[in-house]
Amino acid sequence: MLRYTINRVLLTIPTLLGVAVLVFFMLRVVPGDVVEIKLRGDGGSVSQETIDAERKRMGLDKPLATQFADWMVGVATLNFGNSMWTERPVTEEIRTRFELSFQVAIMATIIAVLIAIPLGTLAALYRDTWIDYVVRIVTIGGLSIPSFWFGMLIMLALLSFFNWLPPITFTPIYVDPVANLTQLIWPALAVGYRYCAVVARMIRSSLLEVLNEDYIRTARAKGVYEKLVISRHALRNALLPAITVIGLEFTFLIGGLVVTEQVFNLNGIGQLFVQSISRNDFTLIQGMVMLIAAFYVFVNLAIDLLYAVFDPRIRYG
Repeated sequence: MLRYTINRVLLTIPTLLGVAVLVFFMLRVVPGDVVEIKLRGDGGSVSQETIDAERKRMGLDKPLATQFADWMVGVATLNFGNSMWTERPVTEEIRTRFELSFQVAIMATIIAVLIAIPLGTLAALYRDTWIDYVVRIVTIGGLSIPSFWFGMLIMLALLSFFNWLPPITFTPIYVDPVANLTQLIWPALAVGYRYCAVVARMIRSSLLEVLNEDYIRTARAKGVYEKLVISRHALRNALLPAITVIGLEFTFLIGGLVVTEQVFNLNGIGQLFVQSISRNDFTLIQGMVMLIAAFYVFVNLAIDLLYAVFDPRIRYG
């Protein structure tokens, strides 16, 4: 197990290196110049000499290979450079937004898991009964309703029935837990509903398949209590596909809540992605893509390690 973990960690190095190469050179193919957008974006009259001087100051006049080498040296030391638009360090720009998006993702995951596991289990145990049909309606609704639209319904309901809206200013949870949860519980609920629907349907289908296995029939034939059969034998193995879905959905939530963040007026990673792309802020985009890629890599590693925890038959060599 330790050897497998070390090998997987080492494999993340070429994976992240490949991501770095792709994002760096693909961004240079995209039309547009951050310097011209910055200096001439509002119709300002700026001479070409000023444009060239600014490009030279930012190092954009260097060959691409030199720019890439300089950036990779910075990445190796966790120095992603400065934003081409705000001149602030990329790590600082990301840090101020990442805390919000990360907390929403964690809260949405907790909501989804706490609801999805009971729903998926009940739907499988009471297959083709009214309980199963109710769960199907709930989960299909979660898959059909976009998160941002459900978020708009939540905002309208709060305003119509309680004449109240969540606070706009983000307050860290360690500063004021009440104000923090009052603001972020609603976007987490809007996102968690769809998240819950995906996980619940996955658990239902996996559990139905596991319940037909021979070892389940053997456990029942030996007189094992039905609760133990479900919790210790069936559900433990049925959770394996759901763990994959939970991990991938969690990583997606870090940077994929662009519209939902706009609905709830959250200044998170998704909003920062949109702003940086509209400004052609290469260094900031590169830093965020590397962050998301690193999250995907290490979440996948955690998922593989969790497989061995839930299924003792799995042995990594």
